[in-house]
Amino acid sequence: MGLTARIRTRDGWAVSHAVVTVTDTTGSQVVRAEADGEGVVRDATALAPGAYTVIVTAVGYAPTASSALVTASGRAEVGTVVLARQGGGELPPPGPWTIDPAHSSVGAVAQHLGISSVHGRFTEFAGRIDISPGEASASCVEAVITSASIDTGNAMRDGHLKSADFLDVETYPEITYRSTGLTPAGSDRWTVHGDLTLHGVVRPVDLGLAYLGTGADPWGGTRAAFRATAELRREDFAMNYNQVVQAGIAAIGTTLRVELDIQAVQGTSLPQ
Repeated sequence: MGLTARIRTRDGWAVSHAVVTVTDTTGSQVVRAEADGEGVVRDATALAPGAYTVIVTAVGYAPTASSALVTASGRAEVGTVVLARQGGGELPPPGPWTIDPAHSSVGAVAQHLGISSVHGRFTEFAGRIDISPGEASASCVEAVITSASIDTGNAMRDGHLKSADFLDVETYPEITYRSTGLTPAGSDRWTVHGDLTLHGVVRPVDLGLAYLGTGADPWGGTRAAFRATAELRREDFAMNYNQVVQAGIAAIGTTLRVELDIQAVQGTSLPQ
């Protein structure tokens, strides 16, 4: 006898803080039960045969209501209830996630001579993502990049990029990003608002973020994948060096496209 239900997110994760309320045809509450750590609700209250309304709520998720018919057995088997994030955007399960540099990339693309692109990447970086158990907009990310780890595949060019003309890695050894907010932009897309510190200058920078899903890894952990992009203007960060070649074409474009492919491991540490 009683009520059973499983509460899940759209990508199958348990919603452990969900509450299930059952009301009868008069609107009176007859059962109220909380989900356990696995998102499962079990309540032994005997229910009289008839029609009921089952309402599922959880902080940070849109509430849902459905009908349930209790037979002579006195059981209300609701099955699996899927909750959508408030505002429609999905994120990984709440808690800390650690960025895995070995399976992530931080890249930048600049235009060269107005006709082609130069691709570079930073090989040393670290970061953490904290997914809020409540409002998704309260989630946050912090990342630190080692400036001298820039790699464009050309040692002479890399040396110039590390000089005072560009990154000035001796004076500014780190590039940092700290988010200040999160706005949904679709079912699996977000705009991350944050402050980028680059070349000693702090500027607000928005990232267009796509959440690609979660899955198990070979080391017994759980990983989440993200892809993000942003555009930066070099002069906004006091990097004004350039050369003008024939016909007034700049050797190096003033706009950088930042491209991030991120894997994050659930928890505060990476597998050994």
